[in-house]
This record gives sequence, structure tokens and C-alpha cells, in this order.
Amino acid sequence: MAAYSEMSREQLIETEAKLKREYEEFKVRNLKLDMSRGKPGSEQLELSLDMLTVLNTKEQCLVNGVDCRNYGILDGISQMKQIFSDLLECEEDDIMVGGNSSLNMMFDAVACMMHAGFDDCEPWEKQGGIKFLCPSPGYDRHFAITQYFDIEMIPVPMTPSGPDMDMVERLVESDEKIKGIWCVPKYSNPQGITYSDETVRRFARLKPAAKDFRIMWDNAYCVHDVTDNPETLLSIVAECKKYGNEDLPILFASTSKITFPGSGVAAMATSKKNMAIFKRRYRVQTIGYDKLNMLRHVLFFNNADGVKEHMKKHKEVLAPRFEVVVSSLENQLGGLGIARWMNPNGGYFVSVDVMDGCAKRVVELCAEAGVVLTGAGATYPYGNDPHDSNIRIAPTFPPVSELKTAMDLFCLSAKLAAVEKLLAQ
Repeated sequence: MAAYSEMSREQLIETEAKLKREYEEFKVRNLKLDMSRGKPGSEQLELSLDMLTVLNTKEQCLVNGVDCRNYGILDGISQMKQIFSDLLECEEDDIMVGGNSSLNMMFDAVACMMHAGFDDCEPWEKQGGIKFLCPSPGYDRHFAITQYFDIEMIPVPMTPSGPDMDMVERLVESDEKIKGIWCVPKYSNPQGITYSDETVRRFARLKPAAKDFRIMWDNAYCVHDVTDNPETLLSIVAECKKYGNEDLPILFASTSKITFPGSGVAAMATSKKNMAIFKRRYRVQTIGYDKLNMLRHVLFFNNADGVKEHMKKHKEVLAPRFEVVVSSLENQLGGLGIARWMNPNGGYFVSVDVMDGCAKRVVELCAEAGVVLTGAGATYPYGNDPHDSNIRIAPTFPPVSELKTAMDLFCLSAKLAAVEKLLAQ
């Protein structure tokens, strides 16, 4: 197929007419397909059904002499802490197990730092005009938390090895108003990039101008491989300890996309000094989280190896879906010069960059024909994609047959939007 930029105006007009006819055929089908969020599909949810019946006697409820049906154990049962300790490569004593949502724990962590001073500093809310670095494209809910607290967001470009560390180092080490950075270090949302060893080491070696600067390390996809080429992530905890920066990282993870999104188990890991400050808040906030849910997970998985074995079943479900997305892009958009995309080895999304100035139009065209995508711009702070090009595709929720239809429409919309753009120039 010829690149659109090489077509004559007459060829573009002819191509636009053909694409519009195909698009109208989609519209009359009255599709109602949703690829707007990274939700597990029903096949994935069924993988964990046995967890609902694994806990059925009062004897099982006793853990180290404590009845999990009652109050207590603020930071979670030790068996669940050990699983997260192994998955996040940190000490069990550095773990706090929470409720079902790691996003909730991230929000709480920021709220705590807003109201409590770290490293003998004033609380963030009293310092005024504080800032966060936001690798972009990135996770829209990270940006939503930051914006909720009126923290200024500074976009940092992503590279194939992670955030642009030259920019990160320059800003963090020169501006004491910069208090944190959001990171999805393994299979990043949405691009599926795993930070290189050198990127992790450069994070660990940071010398922030702000004593209370923290790295928000959201390791949401630590075991979420979708190919037979799994990627590895260097331990940020171990590296930070080498350089005397053990207080820098705050890690987050959950089983939300491992078991049940609405009933998973979340965890936070950080240094003992940081954790002591967080626990002062949690002791007021709760007497303890759902230990029975933690116990169900422990009985179902037994240990971290059990989690990894379970994730192989997820891979069997997800691999065909990612293949549909990537093959559709290659077969229908390859060679046209109007789109670029990532082919991730894990995570939950496929990131596509359509022609500059076309992302909003592609999302609009898809919506009008019955396929809902994540909003254009959502992967950038304040919803402002400077190139209006990035679109996050979430292939996990629809059945494969519906996903194929949705991708056909997506590719058609990308072509139509590109031709419209070229003809308008």
C-alpha cells in the first residue's frame, strides 16, 4: 500500500470516498462495543472462581493466633505480605496490605504527604506551588489524583527505556518544588515499556533538591506477561539502598487484574521511616482491612509462585487479543505512514500514535459508529496531548470476535481521519 503522503490530491479524494462508503456500512450495524478501560474480560474473571469457596471453616480463619474475622492487624496478614514481598522484591516488614484498590492507596499516600511533613519538611499543602513529573503518555488516573490536589503537572517524554532521565535528573535536582514523579515501571500504561536497568539505577541515584521528593512506583503489571518473551525489571528498592536513598520509592501493586478487580488485594511498600508516617494516618482511618479477602487469596495462591502460575492462564486468554490488535494494525495501517504503534510483551494496553492532529477525530469516528475508546488526550496531563496523536487501546474486555470488528473500525477511522487531514492542508 502506498503511503498517503505520496498520493496526489485526486487519489486522496478517491480514497476518501471509498473510506466513507465503508464507514457508513459500519454505522448501520449499530455496534455497541467498549474498549475504553483496561477491564478484565469474563474469561479472566472465571479463572479465579474457586477462590470464592476456598475459605469455608472457622479453623481456616485463624492466622498466627488471630481470628481474621475480627478487628486487627493494621498492615495485613503476614502470608499476604510475603506474597507481595516476593512479587515486589522488598522486605516483608516494608509492606502494608490494604483494601481492594492500589489507586486508593496512591491517593491516600499523596493525601498524607499533603498533610504530614516528611524529612522535617513542611506538609506539601503548606509549601505552595508544588509540582509532579508525569511521564507521558501515561496513566490518566495518576494525573487525576495530582490534579485533584492542585499539584502542577510537568510532562516528561517517554523513551524506549523509560522516562527521559536527562530531563528527570535536571528538573528534580534543580527545583525543590518538584515533590514526586509517577512511574509505571513494568509494561507501562499505555505503551508497555519496561524501564531499563540503567533507568532504574538513575532513579536510585537521584539527588533531589527537595528532601521530601518521592518516586511513586506503580508496579501494576509486575506479573502481566502476554507473550513468551517476558521482560524483567530491576529492583528499585535494592538499587536505592545501594545509594542511601531507601526513602525515595513508594511502591504500589494489587491483584485487581489477577483475581477480581472489585475484590482484589492492594499493597504499598516503602522504607520504615516513610511507613511510620503513613501508619499514623492509617491508624486513624481504619482498624484493619478485609483480612478474610487476604486469606482467600493466600489459600488460593499459597505463595508468589502460585500467582505466577495463575498468570500463565491469563496469558492464554490475553495473547490472542493482543495478536488481534497488533495484526490488525500491521495489516491495515502498515506502510501507509499514518500511524505508529507498540507491540508490548505485557501489560494491558496497546499504544497507537495516529497522524498528528487526528486522535480526537479517530475517537469521534469510532464513537459515532458504536465503538467507545479511551478519550483522546487522556494519556497526557490535563488531557492535553500536544500532538493530538496518542490513543490507548484496551483489548482485554471484548470477546475476540467483537475485538476484530472494533479494530477494523479503528483502522478505518484512522485512515479516514488521516485523509481528511491531508485534504484540509
